[in-house]
Amino acid sequence: MAMAILAAIIVMVLYYGREIIIPIALAVLLSFVLAPLVRLVQRLRIPRSLAVVSVVVIAFAFIFAMGSLLATQLTQLAGDLPRYQSTISEKIQSFRETTAGRGTLERASSMLKDLSKELDKPKEAANSLGTIAAPKAAAPRPVPVEVLQPDPGALESLQTLISPLLHPLATTGIIVIFVIFILLQREDLRNRLIRLAGSDDLQRTTAALDDAASRLSRLFLIQLLVNGSFGIIIGTGLWLIGVPSAILWGILAAVLRFVPYIGAVIAAAFPLALAVAVDPTWTMLLWTIALFVVVEPVVGHVLEPMVYGHSTGLSPVAVVASATFWTALWGPIGLVLATPLTVCLVVLGRHVERLEFLDVMFGDRPALSPPEIFYQRMLAGDPTEASAKAEEFLKERSLSSYYDEVALRGLQLAQVDAERGALAPDRLTKIRDAVQEFANNISEQDERLPPKVGPTTDVEATSAIEGVAEDAPYESLRVLRKEDLPAGWQGEHPVLCVAGRNPIDEAAAIMLAQLTGAHGLSARVEAAEALSTANIFRLETDGVAIVCLVYMDASSPAHMRYSVRRLRRKLPKATIILGCWMKDIEPAALESLREGAKADLAAATLGGALKLCIEATGVDGLGTGAEGQISKITAA
Repeated sequence: MAMAILAAIIVMVLYYGREIIIPIALAVLLSFVLAPLVRLVQRLRIPRSLAVVSVVVIAFAFIFAMGSLLATQLTQLAGDLPRYQSTISEKIQSFRETTAGRGTLERASSMLKDLSKELDKPKEAANSLGTIAAPKAAAPRPVPVEVLQPDPGALESLQTLISPLLHPLATTGIIVIFVIFILLQREDLRNRLIRLAGSDDLQRTTAALDDAASRLSRLFLIQLLVNGSFGIIIGTGLWLIGVPSAILWGILAAVLRFVPYIGAVIAAAFPLALAVAVDPTWTMLLWTIALFVVVEPVVGHVLEPMVYGHSTGLSPVAVVASATFWTALWGPIGLVLATPLTVCLVVLGRHVERLEFLDVMFGDRPALSPPEIFYQRMLAGDPTEASAKAEEFLKERSLSSYYDEVALRGLQLAQVDAERGALAPDRLTKIRDAVQEFANNISEQDERLPPKVGPTTDVEATSAIEGVAEDAPYESLRVLRKEDLPAGWQGEHPVLCVAGRNPIDEAAAIMLAQLTGAHGLSARVEAAEALSTANIFRLETDGVAIVCLVYMDASSPAHMRYSVRRLRRKLPKATIILGCWMKDIEPAALESLREGAKADLAAATLGGALKLCIEATGVDGLGTGAEGQISKITAA
């Protein structure tokens, strides 16, 4: 209830205080655009105050020049409009003649006009008996009265001239003053915002706000350049086509392109209507349509992704909702400012902990983390969608990184739920089957790892990629060829992955088997039941050179020890790797588990286990891994 009251108060302040808040909002946005220019001028050893004033004066001189040019174009267009009336009339008549001669709609229109005439006729003066009423006396003619105003004095004439200009000039003056003071007091304003956001961690908050300001400045400056280029291209194209006032429509296109989705459509409507009025034929109209149809997709889908890298960070729903909200509050100026203002809120939400709800509400990043989304899809039995997102991830990072940073962490969440009894046995089986189908989908895409083809545009994949550096551990592990492997490794399945205790362990073993297979080491998976005393002697071991025993936790060292002992009796010459996929397990704890279980090697990640498997082959030229992630000690 308190939050609803606070939100209502904020909306009321924004609405009733718009005369003051709009100039401040414009000043803040302009300061983000001009801040890089001010820093550039300061590099020339010009004092900051002089640099700020110079940049602001030049910027507003350019804005005023554009405004005067717009006024000139509008005046010229208004004077030429009567000349286009005959062309429009001829086209309408020509259109009527080309239709199926006065069809249904025209006949209906004529009928409605006749009915309107009948309704508008004055009532007859005849009475019901047919007698003729006596003529009424003629009404007296009204006397025309003309009111004359005295000639206005010089002061009144001056007031009439200046009054329409007072409000725009006052608004412009407020914007100029605020822009100058914001640029001059940028650090002081940042410190005050840090105080409001929380000063418990000054280093983190300062770095976050500096990064946010830098990102916003770069974003708005690039957006201004892109939209300005769009306007120049449109204006030049319309001038070549012959549309009158091409400069006006180019400037309008640049401004309206700040409006998401519909801005370019609105900008195209005016020159299209003018092309119909100017050209007696339809050639100018077709060329104008072609210009917008070609330029807008090229700028929106080719140029913007190149210069922005990724999206502006807003979800489509947030863009539409913000445009509706700000337009309702501030009118047309709110429609233009909607996206920049919402971007500011989202960036602050990503960097200021107390404002994180803004990123959740308006940002394009998923509300759940990538591991949570993976776990949810496995619970829902939707491995197909998870496979599609994994393919987007693989455009920039390796499969081992995806398994370690997304899929394995998702299974760790499942393990936590299983330990507290939140997952029934049938749900555990469902998760294992979903992981099996997911691994099959990844294998069908490319048996030997899809190449990194470039940046992805998928928001969910981007969120996962942000947590994995390009030089992350196990990003460059080698893909082996069967002919390069030693004789003991050329069997059908040289790697055997065995689940420790439950279906979650088996799901992790399935992922490890698919990962090793993608790197050239074919693997087979066995369920936890294979480790029982009755089943261990029936275990198929032909061609097995290395065994990976997989656990999702370390709650039962005794189980690990007995499992390794049984595998050792069954496969005395095979290398046994103990995989304990616990989140953030310490190397010392991992080594202690390995020693207690008497395993040959131990790994805490899928990538680490894969590296151990590749190194165990003895093939030279392997990739590098991270120190401290694996424990490689041969048992005595």
